[in-house]
Formats: sequence, structure tokens, C-alpha cells
Amino acid sequence: MSSPQPSGSSIPVSDTRRTRLLIIGAGPAGYTAAIYAARAGLAPLVVAGLQPGGQLTITTDVENYPGFAQPIQGPWLMEQMQAQAEHVGAGVVQDVITGVDLARRPFRAQGDSGTTYEAEALVIATGAQARWLGIPGERELSGFGVSACATCDGFFYRGKDVAVLGGGNSATEEALYLANLARQVTLVHRRDSLRSEKILQQRLFAKTNVKVVWDSVAEAVLADTSGRVPVARALALRNVKTGERAELPVHGVFVAIGHDPATALFRGQVEMDAEGYILTAPGTTRTSVPGVFAAGDVQDRIYRQAVTAAGTGCMAALEAEKFLAHLPEDAPAPAAWT
Repeated sequence: MSSPQPSGSSIPVSDTRRTRLLIIGAGPAGYTAAIYAARAGLAPLVVAGLQPGGQLTITTDVENYPGFAQPIQGPWLMEQMQAQAEHVGAGVVQDVITGVDLARRPFRAQGDSGTTYEAEALVIATGAQARWLGIPGERELSGFGVSACATCDGFFYRGKDVAVLGGGNSATEEALYLANLARQVTLVHRRDSLRSEKILQQRLFAKTNVKVVWDSVAEAVLADTSGRVPVARALALRNVKTGERAELPVHGVFVAIGHDPATALFRGQVEMDAEGYILTAPGTTRTSVPGVFAAGDVQDRIYRQAVTAAGTGCMAALEAEKFLAHLPEDAPAPAAWT
């Protein structure tokens, strides 16, 4: 640990924290990895990041996480996961990682606090964020009629009218899922043709309760403020060719323009696909760097659910435990997986 700065110095005191297993990210994947690793005696350290709890901290009713007969609140679920991780021996640090060095051992991660974290193994669980349009009402009504996950929230719109914004595979798949629940699904797309796979388009157009509004963009989500809390009531639309404006009455709006994995820190240090998702060896959470594991939405471009993130968090902890058990002191780094 470095020596303290003189009294009155404006330079922050930096130190080094060492752990066998460092977990970056504190969502379902990170906390589950911490729980399993702590119970294995690894005394893991979790660096929570900018949004401890991940996307569940902005989710209201959660009905699809196993073990709860009644809806639970996303922030409460994440508080419970953190408490469980700490109860079994994991450390949770409120810091933000600003840089990593995975080219040498021990791995190093630099915190915004000035702390350097060193670890023999690393779990990347920094999650992903839904892309938003940035239109008025979108964020304000998130959880109150606006969502970025039909699988998560479609259940609440059974027999109601909903809109899906987008034109790629994500939007088409969301609309297909919602068509089995909602009374009417309106897909709003800014072009005159979809970008999704043809087979998905065929399935979509075969649905009698789905219509498409072409050449149009959403300019705002309009709120009904007559109740206890504001809720979505309509979309303000504009035709990009004619300029004509209209309101589309809906109970729910699903933004489906893709997700961005939070992996910029690791670019150039672990293998990723073209969209920035970390590549893992099939059936595992192992990355291209031995001793580095990826769990949750950073490596899952398909499901992106809390329960699947928790599952890969468990996998990452078990694989990290096995890796550390076979890692001799001062051993050279093993070859990467192929």
C-alpha cells in the first residue's frame, strides 16, 4: 500500500487491494458469482460500478424470477442478492473501474477512487444497456408503460394495445412475443421495409392482431396523468415522408432497437464479436484470456434475463474456483482456449 499523502494534499490517497477473485459488476450475474465464490472460500471482491444491481434497479414489478409467488420490486431483489453475497463472505466495494490490464498476472483494475485492484482471476459481469431513442416521456415513463423487454413486461399487457419501436430482429421478435398476449400490436418503423430475417417477417405478417406503421418515427411518449402516477397513454408519431403527425393510443410501448454490452473497458484485451459481446468457449464462461470469465449480458446476446444471468454467474464462479485450484504460484499463464 502506498504511503499517505501529506495533510491537506488535494491528491487522493491510492492503495492496492488484492483478492484471489475480482468480480466487476453487481447485477444478478455478479452477485451470484460472488455468492458461489464466497461459499467456496475464495473471499471474492465485487466492484459494484455505476449502477449497482444493473437493469433490475430500474425495473418495477418482477414476476418471472423463480421463488416468489407475488410480484417483487427489482431494486429489492438486488438488495437481497447483495445482502446474501455479503452474508456468505463476499466483499462489495462502491467503486467504478476505469481501466484494466489483463496482459499480466495478477490482473489489475484501476478504480475511479484511486484504488488498484489485483486478482488472480476475474469475472466480468458488467451487463448491457438497452438502447433508447431519447424522446420525451421515454425515460420518465420507464416501468409505467415504457419497457425495453417484452419477455420481462409483456405479461402486464394481456388484452391491451401495445406498440413496438424498431425494425430489426429484436423488434420483430418482441412483436411476435407480444402478439400472443396483447389485443393489438403496432410495429412502428421509420422505413418502408423491415430489416429482420425473412422468416421472422413471414411469421409477423401472419399474425392477425399485428399491424405495421411504415415510414414513421415516435417523437414522444404521451402520459395519462389522471391517476396516482403517470402512465403511458399514446405515442406521438411523425411520418418521415409526408411530415404528417398523429397519435397512436397504446397502453404499453416497447423500445426494441438493440442493446449495448458494457464491455468498452475490455476492448482489445478479450475476444469479442462485432457488437462488443464477449466471446466465451461454448458451454462455459471462459474468455480468450485464461483466468478471465464473462457472465450475464456481457456475453448473452439472446436471452438477457435475470435468471440466465444468475445461472452464468454460478458457472463463472465454479470455473474460477477450478482455475484457481490448479494455478501454481508464479506459474506462467496457460495457453488460451481455442
